[in-house]
Amino acid sequence: MPRRVIATVAALIATATIGLVVVLWWAATAGLSGAELVNARFNALRTGLSIGVGGGGIFALYLAWRRQHATEIGLVQKERDQADVARAYELQRETAEHTRLHAERVAATTERDAEARRITDLYARSVEQLGSDKAPVRHGGLYALERLALDHPDNLALRQTVVNVICAYLRAPFDLPGEPRDADTDRPVRDERHEQVQEREVRLTAQRILTSHLYSGSDDDYLAATFWPDTDLDLTGAVLIDWDMKDCLLRKATFKRTIFAGHAIFSGTTFTGNVQFSGAMFSDDALFGRATFTRNVQFNGTAFNGGARFDGAKFIMHAGFSEATFAEGALFEGATFTGKALFNKARFSGDAQFGGVKFITYVEFNEVMFAGNALFWGVAVEDAYFNGAAFSEDVRFDEANFIRETQFKGATLRHAPPGPRAVLWWPTRWRPSLDHTAIEGREGTWHRLLGRGETDEPASPSDDG
Repeated sequence: MPRRVIATVAALIATATIGLVVVLWWAATAGLSGAELVNARFNALRTGLSIGVGGGGIFALYLAWRRQHATEIGLVQKERDQADVARAYELQRETAEHTRLHAERVAATTERDAEARRITDLYARSVEQLGSDKAPVRHGGLYALERLALDHPDNLALRQTVVNVICAYLRAPFDLPGEPRDADTDRPVRDERHEQVQEREVRLTAQRILTSHLYSGSDDDYLAATFWPDTDLDLTGAVLIDWDMKDCLLRKATFKRTIFAGHAIFSGTTFTGNVQFSGAMFSDDALFGRATFTRNVQFNGTAFNGGARFDGAKFIMHAGFSEATFAEGALFEGATFTGKALFNKARFSGDAQFGGVKFITYVEFNEVMFAGNALFWGVAVEDAYFNGAAFSEDVRFDEANFIRETQFKGATLRHAPPGPRAVLWWPTRWRPSLDHTAIEGREGTWHRLLGRGETDEPASPSDDG
């Protein structure tokens, strides 16, 4: 309340008090005298002053209440003001944070777009280099692609794309260079061989880039820094030269109709996806010792022109070798086939060594030609089918464990000259017949394998089982 109002009210109270005292002083004492007059005037004065003091007290209480009320209102207003300030600050902070996040998103988007454009440009230039007619430029394109994948380790799609491009390059038609030309050979012929030699070097570089990044390292607990996990290869119809994937790890691999010029090393390699070698051709040794195939693997119609080694290999699911040809020895000793194994119509020109192999479910060797020794000593198998198989040389089934069914229906054993033959053990129910006869389309004469209840009667010349 303004001071002027307070002063005015105080003056009014004082005036009223004086007026009341005057009225009481004269009106109430009229006609009195002596002690009564004095007593009446004293009472009038006391009453007037009491009323004045009471009015002043009431006004003072009112002023105190007004002050308290104003103070409380001020506190409430102050709290509201502080809350408004806090809300305004929070709003300002949220606005600033939103602005910052938006700016960061814009910057990140801009950076990603710029990075994507840079990757696209580098990728396009690298691929363009691969199409150059100059071998050094093609080399540079391969190394540029490798660097692109290495610089973006978290971009799995980019890495697989780089692998796909390198595989596509290796799938392109290629003729191996022939023998060096004489000095008097026509220049165009020498130039052609020179280009083939240069292209061979480029392809060897492409192969090394792939295989070096499929090597997971020598420590199972720590992967190599350069390892590219979960990589798929598609080298269908490619020409691969001295291919070396020893102890590598990859996922899906397709080598259908692939030509392996020189040795092919897959020793200790682990395939975590399906693998295809159907129709592939190995010109030299194919080494798959200790390899692990965790899913289906197909070698149907594959030509092994050198030695084929699968010793200690693990086939977790289906393994198909139907119609495969083994020109030299085939070594499967100590291998494990957890799923079904099919070797139907395969051809073993050299020794077929299956000693100690474990066939967990069943195996089929129907109509297989064993031109060399067939060695199955110590084999463990649930069910085995050798229907129509032809054994040309020594056969060993000693210590073999055929748990359930074994079939040799129509199987034949070539007649040997006088002397010991290492047929040490045939599964229960089966034995070679004593007689022998010629079979159309095969050299020499052959014994039939007889089951329980079959008589030892001569087979007809056209009987191939």
